[in-house]
Amino acid sequence: MFRKTLLVSSTVLTLCHVAAHAADVPPSSSVKRQATSQHAVPETVRKPAINVPAVVKPAPSVVRQAESVAEQITVSAARTPTRTDDIGTALTIITEDQIKTQQRRTLPDILARQPGLNVVRSGGFGATTSIFMRGNNANEVKVRLDGMDINDGSSASGMFDAGQFVTDGLGRIEILRGPQSGLYGADAMAGVIDMTTAQGQGRFKPFVRIEGGSYGTFNQVLGARGSKGRFHYNVELSHYRMDGFHSIPRYIERYYGATRDQRHKSNRNDNRGANIRLGYDVTHNFDLGLTARLIQSNYHTYSLYDLQSEAYGGGTVREQNNQNEGIVRGTAHLVSWNGFLDQVIGLGYMTNRNRWNETGLYATGPDYYRSSRLKIDWHGTFDFKKYGTLLVGAEHFHETFDSSHTAASAYDTGYHTQASMDTTAGYGQYQGNWNHILYGAANIRYDSNSRYGNYVTWRVAPSIHIPNTGTIIKASAGSGFHGPTLYQLFFSQIGSSYSQTGNPNLRAERLIGYDAGVEQKLLSDKLHFGATWYDNRVKNLIQSTDTVQMAGGYPYYQYSYDNVARARMYGVEAFLDWKALRTLDFNLNYTWTHARDLSNDTVLQRRPQHKFNFNTTWTPVQDLTFSGNILYVSGWRDLPVIGTSYCSTCGKGHGYFTIDIAANYKINRYISIFARADNLLNRQYEEPIGYLQPGRGGYGGITVSY
Repeated sequence: MFRKTLLVSSTVLTLCHVAAHAADVPPSSSVKRQATSQHAVPETVRKPAINVPAVVKPAPSVVRQAESVAEQITVSAARTPTRTDDIGTALTIITEDQIKTQQRRTLPDILARQPGLNVVRSGGFGATTSIFMRGNNANEVKVRLDGMDINDGSSASGMFDAGQFVTDGLGRIEILRGPQSGLYGADAMAGVIDMTTAQGQGRFKPFVRIEGGSYGTFNQVLGARGSKGRFHYNVELSHYRMDGFHSIPRYIERYYGATRDQRHKSNRNDNRGANIRLGYDVTHNFDLGLTARLIQSNYHTYSLYDLQSEAYGGGTVREQNNQNEGIVRGTAHLVSWNGFLDQVIGLGYMTNRNRWNETGLYATGPDYYRSSRLKIDWHGTFDFKKYGTLLVGAEHFHETFDSSHTAASAYDTGYHTQASMDTTAGYGQYQGNWNHILYGAANIRYDSNSRYGNYVTWRVAPSIHIPNTGTIIKASAGSGFHGPTLYQLFFSQIGSSYSQTGNPNLRAERLIGYDAGVEQKLLSDKLHFGATWYDNRVKNLIQSTDTVQMAGGYPYYQYSYDNVARARMYGVEAFLDWKALRTLDFNLNYTWTHARDLSNDTVLQRRPQHKFNFNTTWTPVQDLTFSGNILYVSGWRDLPVIGTSYCSTCGKGHGYFTIDIAANYKINRYISIFARADNLLNRQYEEPIGYLQPGRGGYGGITVSY
């Protein structure tokens, strides 16, 4: 992995060194500071008309104002800095300040509280985590980090598993809801979650954070960020440990007659990570960037299925999953002809290595799942001033998959599957406005995949500003697709009584979706509220299939995949943001989702119909901040875990609500203390069915910085 990482980094830096000779104008100090500050926006494309404020060191009130202005700028929605009011895309922006104030240490914790998303985690920190958006499947949501696509190609579905992803180092998360394949290609048919690592700026600022609390939690983070001349950096190393969380509900333990020892078996997770962002401003119009995130985790679990196995056969069962993931990306950014052409070339590499093993009863030895993704991309923005902007870009992906298992007995057949595929894509987008009343963007993209064919997708996203009213009408429409994974295409395991094989004739899933809404600003923009209606229709959904044939008087089971389903998802997303006082903010959002399988007219699994989230932030004195959060999720349909039924929606998950509070106090310029209480009322709830989520927990710690 590190050999490939070094190769990627060296290649990018070589390309950048060649390009640097073309930029022969030395930067003045004022222009250089401006260029450096703009790195705080992900995948920076400089556009002077946006006026993103430079990062300086003003008074605290000015810092608050600068942050609010920056929050109004989206880069991901159009791949160029755009005011959120000026594009019809339904989106949410999460800042580093919000993550720190709420003390959300893991990505699932912060995403679970956002509109349009439902986060399902099979246990506590480290467990497999799925992110559903607008009722679509989790593998139809594209996740990116610093411009690199990071969905997991080693899994059967190809979804992004957020279970081991922590928020340390993240400076910004943009959530784009609705089909985004017109810009982002495959897997973006439900939407995009685009994350950006925070950039260092200013003087050298090292820090250490130590946190402990419930469920054997003991976390440490060490880092430093800043800039020196033309060089800026942000490096953070982290270690998270959880030991002592039991995820099996009591009614399941009673059903299987669990012993005292079984009732006290718990999950354990050990997570180590490194997060790096480096940048160098070669000249005033040319800069280089390198980002990397490394994750190494060791997750031991005891689940309801382990209890079930022990109940039927005796013995002791434990599962263990080891994950090693690396993501690296280098970029070269050049602005030419006084800003007329702004272009970025990037080269990225991702690798994922998973080892799953079950010990004890019926132990079968380890399963290995490996994948890699190499990406080279370029995009350029032509700025025609009052006539709008034109974005053009191209991408190429090379992806590999390798899965293996060694046979342990006559009934435990081995397998080894290797496959790869290539995707080449090109896209274009026009963005402009008419009299500062009608704004909009329209894009189109062509993807050519070596395994499942060619696809054209598109998207339009207009926004209408009604003059002198504070009213904005937004809408969007587009198409999307999700390609089959290499596992679904080629996996092969042939046994004496069953077989599981891929289907190389699978087609991509297709979606047509639209949304429309209205937003209103009042009280000098201190009150902002709105609602959006959305409707998505999906065809060619990939689902597992099974057939039974008789062989020698015994049944032979055959499992595979096919394009067999259609679905429709529609609903409403509403929000209200109110800055009641300079020191007091209220934010709430509500999501109503209706998702059905049109093939058999049944509700889709794990899609709660109602979700409500309320958050408030209060700073009574300058160095003391409180945050409170209430989350409510209604019931949903799920797979029953007791009995013999295999119906995917015959189980009923019970709704729940949680209350979280957090406090931060800065004692002096060097020391801060913090405390947090999650699930304050100790609600016992499952999501999904059969997997308890953490009850009441208390956490606290100290941050020492310089």
